[in-house]
Amino acid sequence: MNGSIASDRPEITRPRGVPLVVTEDEALLDDLLRLCAAAGAEAEVCSGTPERGGGWELAPLVLVGADAAHRARGAGRRQGVLLVSRGPDDPGVWRAAVSVGADHVVMLPDAEAWLVDRIADAAEGAGRQALTVGVIGGRGGAGASTLACALAVGAARSGTRTMLIDADPLGGGLDVLLGGERTEGLRWPAFARSRGRLAGGALEESLPELRSLRVLSWDRGDSVHIPAEAARAVLSAARRRGGVVVVDLPRRVDETAGEALAQLDLGLLVVPGELRAVAAAHRVVTAVTPLLRDLRAVVRGPCEAGLDEREVSRLLGLPLAGELPPEPGLAPGRAAGAVPGASGRGPLARFSSAFWDAALAHDGSVAA
Repeated sequence: MNGSIASDRPEITRPRGVPLVVTEDEALLDDLLRLCAAAGAEAEVCSGTPERGGGWELAPLVLVGADAAHRARGAGRRQGVLLVSRGPDDPGVWRAAVSVGADHVVMLPDAEAWLVDRIADAAEGAGRQALTVGVIGGRGGAGASTLACALAVGAARSGTRTMLIDADPLGGGLDVLLGGERTEGLRWPAFARSRGRLAGGALEESLPELRSLRVLSWDRGDSVHIPAEAARAVLSAARRRGGVVVVDLPRRVDETAGEALAQLDLGLLVVPGELRAVAAAHRVVTAVTPLLRDLRAVVRGPCEAGLDEREVSRLLGLPLAGELPPEPGLAPGRAAGAVPGASGRGPLARFSSAFWDAALAHDGSVAA
């Protein structure tokens, strides 16, 4: 496997619980309780002097009103303290923030949206975001959906929290490929009007569970347009749950597909070892690379005479992620309801295992 993924997502461990609000300013308290509700979080309110232990130490986030900073000084230093003010930006607020060891000063109402996101992250126990991998075909029928399913099944089989997202509205539906088209759960049309922030846990629980992973696919009704804002909300929520997210991408890059590409850590371009496929894939590379920093080639064999996987990657100007040899019995198996990579044997399963062994290494990097 060639190339490298460098992870700049620090491992974060935060205590579970509800945010703690420390203030006696009734107007500020009303604002903070409203913002907690918008983030889907309850709050514990402390109107006096916070004591060591209890909510001060256990809360994932502490919101200290500027009026209460002098009372919070003796509670002990900890991470996750925000000083919140509804007043003008004055030097006294910043001195108060230093005195309580606050991570940030939050000025309302200007920073309301930012604060809602922080509260929601804390309520969800958000830590390292999911490693998000997209799979796209270099030409039609290249096998991108098959590889996406095999990767997701392989990650789930290893015990990793996994979500598989079908971002290709013109595909056949990944729930069908996984044999779960009748499984209850929400599909893309239910999220078409999503805006802003979705709770990651609620998204995960609402989706069909197939092969120990969660799947967001399409229903069997008429095609529904998913705006870029909705795609952003869904993918952001999926990533906040941690683990792995695999995205099956369309070859046509519109605004919605562009949003998906922008959220990927790594893209895999599946290219059959044929000159015509390489020519078609080159056009995909041209469309995708402005939006995706790390795109690698997966060369599907057998290759035509004069071609091999390294020559295909050279012609495309992409790092080589690996070769995918032909899988005997794949087409008959799919017709009989077999799920790609589910047996744990064969080229798809071996590629998936090798890929995740590298991608989920303890240091968060894909080895060259």
